[in-house]
Amino acid sequence: QVQLVESGGGLVQPGGSLRLSCAASGNIFRLGLMAWYRQAPGKQRERLAATTTIGTITYADSVKGRFTMSRDNAKNVVYLQMDSLKPEDTAVYYCNAPRILTTPDSRYLEVWGQGTLVTVSS
Repeated sequence: QVQLVESGGGLVQPGGSLRLSCAASGNIFRLGLMAWYRQAPGKQRERLAATTTIGTITYADSVKGRFTMSRDNAKNVVYLQMDSLKPEDTAVYYCNAPRILTTPDSRYLEVWGQGTLVTVSS
């Protein structure tokens, strides 16, 4: 009943920018906290950015100052603006909603997007 769909990935040169989108759809009463993750070849899944219970956004050291997370609560869309991209940013990027509240059944769900591939290369 609930789905997250990432978009915006692709091939970009080092130093370039991309903006990823994560659109949530379905019987959602409250989207709740959101997070962006990535998984690069040979590495574990890494949390990049996440909203907090006090309304702030935390960032991993690897992307701090280069990536910016934002959201449009009215549209249930979350964004990840990625600037100054590096080859080591190459990964599959995922959005995650750990505690979506559904309607009308008032269930809490964790939902992951399918991922979008970002390749940073000359």
